[in-house]
Amino acid sequence: MKREDVEKILNDKIRPRLAADGGGVELVEIKNDNTVVVKLTGACGCCPFSLMTLKAGVEQTLRDSFPELKEVISV
Repeated sequence: MKREDVEKILNDKIRPRLAADGGGVELVEIKNDNTVVVKLTGACGCCPFSLMTLKAGVEQTLRDSFPELKEVISV
């Protein structure tokens, strides 16, 4: 998994959906074990449903493109 490939999925599929609700996501790092670390921003950073957004939205969308993905975590 390359950083630029993950950024492309974030830009094309995830960020537009989050932006519609006033939120966003920043890619912090991709760990050696294929864990992706992100930071939810804007409205997503303090939303009570942010864990659902992270797992059912961000993680699932990335997993569709990167089956080797271990998990997505937020900092």
